[in-house]
Amino acid sequence: MRCMAEIFLKAAKAARSGRVIFAPPMEKLREMGKSDEQTTEYGSANYVTAIRSRSAKFTEIVFEPTGEQEETVAKVAQYIKDGELVSIDRIMCLKTGYRTRIRLFVTKKFARLAYMWGRMLFEPRGERPGSRPKAAADFTIIDVPEWPERKVLVDPVSFTTIILGSDYCGEVKKAGLRMMMYAHKKKRGGLGLHAGSKVLRVRNSASGKLVERGMLLFGLSATGKTTLTCHHHWLDSGAGELVRIRQDDVVLLNRDGSAVGTEDNFYIKTDGLEPESQPLLYKGATSENAILENVFVGKGRKVDFFNSGITTNGRGVVIRKELDYTDRSIDLKRVDMIVFITRRKTIVPPIAKLTAAQAAAFFMLGESVESSAGDPTQAGKPLRVVGTNPFIIGPLEEEGNRFLEILKANPHIECFLLDTGRFGAHPGADEGIKITVYDSARLLADAARGSIKWKKDLDWGYLVAAEAGDVDMHHFDPKAFYGESEYRRLTVELKRERREWLGRFKGLDPEIVAAI
Repeated sequence: MRCMAEIFLKAAKAARSGRVIFAPPMEKLREMGKSDEQTTEYGSANYVTAIRSRSAKFTEIVFEPTGEQEETVAKVAQYIKDGELVSIDRIMCLKTGYRTRIRLFVTKKFARLAYMWGRMLFEPRGERPGSRPKAAADFTIIDVPEWPERKVLVDPVSFTTIILGSDYCGEVKKAGLRMMMYAHKKKRGGLGLHAGSKVLRVRNSASGKLVERGMLLFGLSATGKTTLTCHHHWLDSGAGELVRIRQDDVVLLNRDGSAVGTEDNFYIKTDGLEPESQPLLYKGATSENAILENVFVGKGRKVDFFNSGITTNGRGVVIRKELDYTDRSIDLKRVDMIVFITRRKTIVPPIAKLTAAQAAAFFMLGESVESSAGDPTQAGKPLRVVGTNPFIIGPLEEEGNRFLEILKANPHIECFLLDTGRFGAHPGADEGIKITVYDSARLLADAARGSIKWKKDLDWGYLVAAEAGDVDMHHFDPKAFYGESEYRRLTVELKRERREWLGRFKGLDPEIVAAI
C-alpha cells in the first residue's frame, strides 16, 4: 500500500497541470459566481448552498490509506486534470516564523467559494493578479463541490485536504485551520485552539490602575464565542477602559503563554443578529463588503437575520477592520484569561473560576450543545467535544496534557467556566431563566477587573460568583430552583457523566481526571 501523501500529491499535481485560472482578483471571482448570487439591500453578495453545515461525519483523517480511499483520490486526480479550475493563494498568520501559504483549487463553477474564502485570509504580497504563483504552498486544498459523493479526505503528511460533494464555505475554511493547528502542535510544541481572542484594558478593582488582560474564549458554534469575542462589554471609556478584538475562531497558543492569530476577517453566525446585543457584528454583516451565506433575502433584497427558512446556520464573512475596537494586530503578547463557554440548562453557574487542573478537565470535557453548524439533525442536544475543537488531528488526551503543561508554565493565567445557556430548568416542565449576553459580557469584564467576590462551591471545588457588579447573582442561586434532593440528584448525575467521559482517555494525566 502506497503512502497516502504520495497519492494526495499526485492529485495536487493534477490540479496544477490542468486548465487553471490562477490568482484572479476578488472582483473577478465575484463576477464568475454572479449566477449564484443574491445581491442584498446593502450591495453585498448572498449565496444559498446545497450543503449548509460541515461534513463532520464524512471527514476521514488518512495516515494509512484504504483501497477505497486510493481509488477515490485517483478518480479525483483524473477529474480535475480534465476539468477547469480556479486557484488562489492566501497567507495564514502574520507573525514571522508562522506565516503559512495555503493554495486552494476549486472547480470553476464554484468560484464563489474562492471569493468567500479569499476574503478571510491575507493576500500574498507583491504577486501579480492572474499569474501563476512562484512560491510553493505549505498546505493545499482541492475542492470539487459537484462530486456525487460527500467526503473530506485529510492527509496530515502532505498537508493536503480534498473536499468532495460540499459547496459550504465553512468546509474550505476549516481545512486550512485544521492543518494549521496540527502543524503548530507538531512543529512548535504548542496547541492550536478553536478559540477567539481579545484584549481588555480595564481598571483593576484593587489598585485602581489600568491593566491589559489578554483573553482566549473557547466555545463550539452557537455558544456565543464570536458574540462575546466581538463585544465591547460596555466598558467605561471615560475611565480609560477599552477592548481590542483580535481573532474569532482559531489561535495558536505557545508554551510561553503568547497566542498567534491566524485569519484576517471573520466568518460569523448570523442567526438572530441584531444591533442591540451584538452591535459590532451587526455593523459588519450589514456592510457592502460583507459576504453572506444561506441568509434569507426577501422582496426588495431585504436581509432577514431572523428568518431560518433556509437554515439556522446562516453565515457571513465580515471585515475585521470595519468593526469598532479592532487594530492591525491579530496576536496576543500574553494570555491572562482563558474562558470555556458552555451552554447548559440546570445547575452550571453563569461563571466559575477554575484551578489549572480543573481548567484542563473542562478543556477535555468540551461541554456544549450540538448546533446546526455541526449536525443539524441533533441541534440542541448535549454534546462534548474535546477542546470544543472538532478539528483535532491526533490523540485527544495529548491535547489535554499539553494544555495543563502550558497552564502550569504560566501560573498567571486565570481560567473560567462561562455558561451562556439557561439556569434552573426542570426537564419536561420549565426552561428556567436565560443567561443573557449582557450577563455574560459584564461578568467577563468584572472578572478582568478582579471585582467579582468569589465563594467556593463545596460540591464542585471551583469558585462561583457571590457578587459581581450589576449582575444580580442571587438570580442564579440553585436553592431558588431546586429542592435539596433534586439538586443532589442533578449534581451526582453530572459528576458521573463527566467522570465517565474523562475515563475514556487512558493516557490523560491523572491530575486532570481527579479534578472533577
